Amino acid sequence: MTSRETASAQQRLSDGLVQVQRFLASETVGYVVKRLLQGALTLLLASALSFFIIQLAPGDYLDTLRQNPQISEDTLNAFREQFGLDRSPIEQYFLWLRQIFTRGNFGVSFIYSQRPVTSLLWERIPATLLLSIASLVITWAVALPLGIIGAVNQNKLIDRIFRVISYIGQGMPALIMGLLLLFLAQQLSPLVPVGGMTSINHADLTLIGKVLDIGWHMIFPTLALSLVGFAGLQRITRGELLDVLRQDYIQTARAKGLPENRVIYVHALRNALNPLVTLLGFEFASLLGGSFIVENFFNWPGLGRLVLEAITAQDLYLVMASLMMGAAMLIIGNLLADLLLKAVDPRIKLSSIQ
Repeated sequence: MTSRETASAQQRLSDGLVQVQRFLASETVGYVVKRLLQGALTLLLASALSFFIIQLAPGDYLDTLRQNPQISEDTLNAFREQFGLDRSPIEQYFLWLRQIFTRGNFGVSFIYSQRPVTSLLWERIPATLLLSIASLVITWAVALPLGIIGAVNQNKLIDRIFRVISYIGQGMPALIMGLLLLFLAQQLSPLVPVGGMTSINHADLTLIGKVLDIGWHMIFPTLALSLVGFAGLQRITRGELLDVLRQDYIQTARAKGLPENRVIYVHALRNALNPLVTLLGFEFASLLGGSFIVENFFNWPGLGRLVLEAITAQDLYLVMASLMMGAAMLIIGNLLADLLLKAVDPRIKLSSIQ
């Protein structure tokens, strides 16, 4: 390597180090670190509060076993000592916290043969994420265009129709929507599956066949989640776009003779997206918990059914791990919403976001 090539390589390395230093000293990195530290403290406080609230419930997991006459009192006492239920709530909490920091262990499940709760959660997360992400995509793909069409055609027939649909969707509880779709699925069976995630012969299908089989089973659970969610998003999109279309700079753009499509989809829609980006962050936070009712109705093997069984059986550590996972998703979702808001509108200062 010649001296000129060596100097050039050193210069590139120096430039790269300078860029890395600038990135580390940037507002974004400092903001992310600050929010992550705040999030860690929030998780700690939330875990303590959740743990002691759960302890307020009468009885414990062993009360269910105590109803079985074949289980002796000595066995129950051995279980109580093994699970740490013979200690005070404060001792139980700090023992649970210590094993998280030292071994990354969130405890074992009482009702699932003492399996680690982390393995149980990881088994169910893919099914819940698949259902929630499919619903999120469909909700936004339908609600945004309908909201834009409603705002552009304000008070016209099509706007009124969309508003009626939105009112019906918002007034329909997820519980009722799930029951109605479950009844419809039963009437259409065997054209569509009533419940479950796969068919009996799923293992014998080809890769494409397995994908189609899961998609076939997702139709009604995804509809149940999407029909309730799109109504509110449609109204928010319509309202935000109408507010922007009334601004002076939009009237100025029209007075300059800009095409209406450019005024709406370039100038107005871009500024109307800011609140929607924030809402997307909250949607991310609810990905793992938003399908709780639907999963139980349609026998979907996700987190919803798992958490319900854990709460019913007072499976302490499984409930705690589920709550902490939900709290972590909320913190990450809020952080992503702020960063997306900054990416959409560079004029926004992260330091000004509370």
